[in-house]
Amino acid sequence: MKNIKKKRYGQMLISGLILFIGILSQSCDDNPDKYVITDGIPEVYYIRVPNPESADSLLVAAYMNNTIALIGENLTSIKEMWFNDKKAILNSSFITYNTLLVNVPNEIPSVVTNKIYMITKDNDTITYDFSVLVPAPIVSSISCEYAHDGNIATLYGDYFIDDPNVPLTISMPGNIPVTEITSIEKTKIVFKIPNDSQKGYINVKSIYGTGRSKFQFRDDRGIILDWDTKDASGGWRAGKIGNSNPEGISGNYVYFSGALKGDLSTWDEDNFSFNLWGIANGRPEGDLFDIPVDQAQLKFEVNVTQPWSACALQMIFTPWATSNTNSYIADEKTPRGLWRPWESSGSYQTDGWITVSFPLKDFKYDHTGKALQVAGTGNYGGLTFFVYHGGIAGTDCTPYICIDNIRVVPIE
Repeated sequence: MKNIKKKRYGQMLISGLILFIGILSQSCDDNPDKYVITDGIPEVYYIRVPNPESADSLLVAAYMNNTIALIGENLTSIKEMWFNDKKAILNSSFITYNTLLVNVPNEIPSVVTNKIYMITKDNDTITYDFSVLVPAPIVSSISCEYAHDGNIATLYGDYFIDDPNVPLTISMPGNIPVTEITSIEKTKIVFKIPNDSQKGYINVKSIYGTGRSKFQFRDDRGIILDWDTKDASGGWRAGKIGNSNPEGISGNYVYFSGALKGDLSTWDEDNFSFNLWGIANGRPEGDLFDIPVDQAQLKFEVNVTQPWSACALQMIFTPWATSNTNSYIADEKTPRGLWRPWESSGSYQTDGWITVSFPLKDFKYDHTGKALQVAGTGNYGGLTFFVYHGGIAGTDCTPYICIDNIRVVPIE
């Protein structure tokens, strides 16, 4: 009886597997839009934006790196696509018989024909009239927002195009032209800060339009500490103040120096920290800024004159009423930003003063780098900087880190 039951069970199991495989095969084949390259030539009816809600928005041109949708027939016959002389990347997951989604190449064409070239399976070439638009310059940042007149500075961004017939130009705030440009690349420009430069936005103009900087040059908005008019007095440590060797970028600055162990064991508040406690410093009750946290960034100028290769700069905001304690530094619950600029290369040193920025939405770690939640409004009335721990071991070092013009400004 047991053998008969086993035999019947085995037959039922085999029958079930055959049925499952049959259903699976049918479901796999039941996909009429599955990509298979086809013979013949494609026909493009029109091009539109991919969003179905804007399907009536037809396109005759698109900016570089934008996604477009080709609508037509036999689009599965396309094996290559070129915009002018730049090849696009095709993904078969986004190609059906009637629809093809593709990103316009993010390279400026060398030869402009204002056409799309579609290469078929049989190496036939089909053209379609379509223009690639190059954006106006994007001016994201500058090497040092507080650079002095006569200093060499670098603008970073994209689409810095110096056309021989329409040369690229830079205008400093107040429409002061830059007359000495050292070099121009697509993503950076090296130039000399002209005399009488002022505070405000920088404009870069190319053949494709004018782009305004996403920052203000010599930005004095939202200054929290500058050690000229605003300091960290009232805290246990107000920080060591200097203004020479190296020369300050705008008057006094705070500096951190001493020996750091690479094994994360160093705790040296006297030489590597300051505490701005809002209530003890006489700041108005409340947060140090009124910008929504997810729209704000912390910025400052920094000059690292001796190699830094261990520990993180811990940037810790605290409530206005916090004072006479350092327990928040390593309590494993107070979020902060961590800066380890040496991490990727093993050591970090600057060539003079530079500007760095940190979105406050990234202030979400404890002292070891463990993830926490970003602090809400009401927790930004004080600020502590401390070079300590950071969760990643480095190498022994004796850095000299100078910091000035700590500020919170909007992300633009």
